[in-house]
Amino acid sequence: MTSNLLSSRSRRPLLNRLSTLSLLATGLAAISAPSTAGASERRFVYSYEATTAPKGLLEVEQWFTFKDYEDRQRYEFRTEVEYGVTDRFQLGLYLSDWRYTDNDDGTDKAEWRTAGLEAIYSLTDPNKDFIGSALYGEVLVGPEKFALEGKLLLQKNSGPLALVYNFVLEAEWEGESLRDLEERVGVIENSIGVSYQMNPSFFIGAEALHEVEFEDWEDAGDNVFYAGPNVSFRKGNFFATATGLFQVSDVEGEPDTQVRLILGLHF
Repeated sequence: MTSNLLSSRSRRPLLNRLSTLSLLATGLAAISAPSTAGASERRFVYSYEATTAPKGLLEVEQWFTFKDYEDRQRYEFRTEVEYGVTDRFQLGLYLSDWRYTDNDDGTDKAEWRTAGLEAIYSLTDPNKDFIGSALYGEVLVGPEKFALEGKLLLQKNSGPLALVYNFVLEAEWEGESLRDLEERVGVIENSIGVSYQMNPSFFIGAEALHEVEFEDWEDAGDNVFYAGPNVSFRKGNFFATATGLFQVSDVEGEPDTQVRLILGLHF
């Protein structure tokens, strides 16, 4: 048993590099795909912008997230469809949200987690007003989970530079089934992002994330901090955005690194 565990751990650095390279290769392959229409704005993957899709625009997004823990690796996949109901109001539907966990002890597991609905209402314009703002709401439902999430989205654009801030308040209930949700957790998050437009198609920047959980909305857990580089590409009706985050705190049980890639196509 010990030799198997050591062997598994010795493979982890190589697996980490292969997983990251796989995500990047997927993004590069998608970037080379032809496109003809105008692109939507999505500069970040952990933060939301205060802008919404124009009325009548339909967008399909595919999310890939890789998380590296001390004793496991996790691969998460989400498919989302967004639609501009009006120029200020946008709805999104999570069609699937599942993950695969590769544990060092060999107990690997694939599981479907949730489906959900999100809504974003834009209040002010980050290009025209002193600061852009929007309200975000989300409901997630799965076999063993129910969650509600609200966000305040702030953004300011100045020429090629965009700055965003999100305040997030989330309530989660988990258990063996939807009728037995005994575990209650509250989550407070703060995220920021900065992005600079190098040319009409290419953006570079950074994102940072802070999170703290409250068990039963009473006992606060450790403060977890992440930061890392961000890159975004768009051409026609296609975009690809990726961010790599590294834990700058030292909290056990949380990912040491995580990489998220979002590919989008709108019609």
